[in-house]
Amino acid sequence: MTAGRGVVRSSRTPAGWPATEEEARAVQDELRGRVILDEPGPPPGTGPVTGVDVAYDDERGVVAAAAVVLDAGTLTPLAEATAVGEVSFPYVPGLLAFREIPTVLAALEALDRDPGLVVCDGYGLAHPRRFGLASHLGVLTGLPTIGVAKNPFTFTYAEPGSERGSRSPLLAGADEVGRALRTQPGVKPVFVSVGHRVGLGTACAHTLALAPAYRIPESTRRADTLCRRALKEAVGSAA
Repeated sequence: MTAGRGVVRSSRTPAGWPATEEEARAVQDELRGRVILDEPGPPPGTGPVTGVDVAYDDERGVVAAAAVVLDAGTLTPLAEATAVGEVSFPYVPGLLAFREIPTVLAALEALDRDPGLVVCDGYGLAHPRRFGLASHLGVLTGLPTIGVAKNPFTFTYAEPGSERGSRSPLLAGADEVGRALRTQPGVKPVFVSVGHRVGLGTACAHTLALAPAYRIPESTRRADTLCRRALKEAVGSAA
């Protein structure tokens, strides 16, 4: 099956978008209370699942986002879309969502089907303010979301067992904010956290189902390739 493709260009930051760190943190504080944590989420291996990712050209102030929908049972691509826009916020650790979300939303809106569960290359509750990209995106869209990150950010964990599926708590002090999850034998773990409307156990099960052959979920791998291609095309056309 060939994935349907939509392309949309988003060239300006939304009106009222935070311009300072203080404004961005105030938005996080306002929206954090809307995160839903008491839903299990869609069953792993069923329905659509969508990977989102972004690529930047900071020199030109350009960001490209991609959304790739897969069939959760077969990992067959069903649809994809890209969006290109302006970088909407400076680089500040803990506030990266404000650089990415306008363009990610544009890519999701360009899809021709329900995205289902959205998998972000980043964090949800595993965030200093407990409101990373996956949580922010979930609250704004109402979609179930999870974060699957490549590093533990500022949190601690015990190394999980070497077998695929081994896991250990990702900790902020005594609080579990996610899990370190081994997706491939003997390979570094990924770091899974809840975004919105998904339980942590379900988030880990989805991550394993999406990573049958590589460390990173197939949804993220495909979105990464697509957003890099979109950025290259956009920068090339503007040169």
